[in-house]
Amino acid sequence: MVLQDRARATRGAIIAGAAAVFEEHGYGSASLAQISDAAKVTKGALYFHFQSKEDLAKAVIEEQHRIVLAESEDILAEHRPALPTMIMMCRAFGLKLVHEPVVRAGVRLTVEATAFGQRVQKPYEDWIAAMEKLAERAKEEQQVRSSIDSAALARYLVASFTGVQMVSGVMAGRADVMQRIEEMWAILLPGIMHEDFHEDPQALSGLVGTSPETAT
Repeated sequence: MVLQDRARATRGAIIAGAAAVFEEHGYGSASLAQISDAAKVTKGALYFHFQSKEDLAKAVIEEQHRIVLAESEDILAEHRPALPTMIMMCRAFGLKLVHEPVVRAGVRLTVEATAFGQRVQKPYEDWIAAMEKLAERAKEEQQVRSSIDSAALARYLVASFTGVQMVSGVMAGRADVMQRIEEMWAILLPGIMHEDFHEDPQALSGLVGTSPETAT
């Protein structure tokens, strides 16, 4: 058990070190020597857990996806109405981009995936599927107009969020990403909200800037 715990800790340190290097340098310019230095492990320990830089990149993407999924599951467990849940899930992802280097690195690697031949659609597929399911529920709850195609809305939302955070990353190092996500929702909501749903779109988009405890 002690050896397993130590191996797990070493693997975690390597993934964290790889994330730091990939985030700063990108896949093409990152080296295994840089990663072993960042992780504070020997090259032998690194190769024990990962056979190549490609394997490390895949592991960082998988860890990023795991972190975001876990956060989403926590939000779903709070049983808010569907439309506020969609907004809070975007809020949570934005905060992870601000505070979690592994998430930032994983997102960068999905953009660079052609460099190492990995299939990186799954995080997007899972997120789109979750948003489509919530959009369907939002229609049932008369928060989203019945004429809205749930699958199209989910694809558009994920694409919009992806673009917003990427541009924020380029323009401001994501320092303003939460403001940009809030703006995204402020623009989107008036076009999708059900006519009998009388919440203020500005108040709903403002959930991006609230604490989870005060969001309803």
